[in-house]
Amino acid sequence: MKRLGLLALSLAACHDTIVVGGLQEVAAVRSIPNRDLDLLFVIDNSASTGDKQAALAAAFPRMMDVLSQIDGGLPNLHIGVVTTDMGTSSSGDALPAPAIGQLGAGGCAGRGDDGALKRTPTMTEAFLSDVEGPGGTRVRNYSGTLREVFGELAHVGYTGCGIEQPLAAMKRALGNPANAGFLRDGANLAIVILADEDDCSLATGALLGPDSQNLGPLDSFRCFRFGVECAEDTNTIGPKTGCMAATASPYVDDLNPFVDAILAAKSDARMVMTAAIVGDPTPVAVELRQPPGGGTPAPALAHSCTFDSPAGVAVADPGVRLAGLLESFPGRSALTSICSADLTNPMQLIGDSAKKLMGDTCLDTTTLADVSPTDDGVQPSCEVADIRDSAPGAVTMLPLCSSGAPDCYELVADAAVCPATADHLRVKIHRSATVPEDSWTYIRCQLAP
Repeated sequence: MKRLGLLALSLAACHDTIVVGGLQEVAAVRSIPNRDLDLLFVIDNSASTGDKQAALAAAFPRMMDVLSQIDGGLPNLHIGVVTTDMGTSSSGDALPAPAIGQLGAGGCAGRGDDGALKRTPTMTEAFLSDVEGPGGTRVRNYSGTLREVFGELAHVGYTGCGIEQPLAAMKRALGNPANAGFLRDGANLAIVILADEDDCSLATGALLGPDSQNLGPLDSFRCFRFGVECAEDTNTIGPKTGCMAATASPYVDDLNPFVDAILAAKSDARMVMTAAIVGDPTPVAVELRQPPGGGTPAPALAHSCTFDSPAGVAVADPGVRLAGLLESFPGRSALTSICSADLTNPMQLIGDSAKKLMGDTCLDTTTLADVSPTDDGVQPSCEVADIRDSAPGAVTMLPLCSSGAPDCYELVADAAVCPATADHLRVKIHRSATVPEDSWTYIRCQLAP
């Protein structure tokens, strides 16, 4: 196996992807593995989501299976669930707007569920805690199995507000005093959003005003019209291109406050991952559609997918804003589709992404250059370095263990830890002493041409 020379190196605080001497960063993990994970689920509880909640509950075990692949098995978990129902509250108004619609049938009132964590009778706290105990035991604050209890939590009902505010609910959940104890200092944070409509986090309750020439009919199309901007007018019929979250809407919040809220909860972006199981962000189009119960056709956001579910034909609208939030966490996000009756694959991908927070050093050899094509399998060319946040210009290189050095790395095939990769190859690091707590280990490899 060949190692390429390392040029002079200095890591900036932004931790962007770095290419050095023909090598590119493929992993960055804490040198001392952090096995604590706070996992927040934001689940749509509007009228069309009962089947999606059931699919999430059924696929949850797949995510736990993936997380169990890390060294030491299942991490130390805190799991919380909130709904997308924030009633008629907004970020810009001190008090919620007047109630709209019929409560229990898509209507909205007050602060809704207010980002408060859900609980079941089998839980002793407002979140699930499942952490390592002495002698390989687990200490839990619930009875039954983790999969069973989460399944109960995930069924949050489908009588919530039809103006879904998942990002506002997420932000509130991270700061709601009722959720004290859920977030742990020093723990990694993973946020998973399940929704079949896009985010409509209100900047003002004025968006919920009665029908008018300016706002149009009181329905969720207002959320797209004022919460998304495209190359074409969002209020006209036809396909749309270049769509993204609106940045200067008078009615719907832009994404920056929500990114800031996540980073305020965990000041180091390397400790955060975000995921969304939502309607495909494209295609985006506006169509004329007759309102429920009949009447004059009005502009409506076209569904980005239609699929068969146990409850019948299901649909989802393009999650443009939610996809935009994930873009703020490159390399630490998973955008997946809700457009399937089986969410096993999305939960697999989300588990893989969360696994990276926990010190995953599996290598996807399909993306790496093979420097010894005559040998079996891909023989990658990699460098491994420890760098402290307090001294980013000082680099401690780790040699291959074949050198005889006490602090070293080796490439090993480990199907148990890396079952999803082609060669099951991982970087295994050996140390003779504990490294400083602010040390991170960076793995760089030569990519395939």
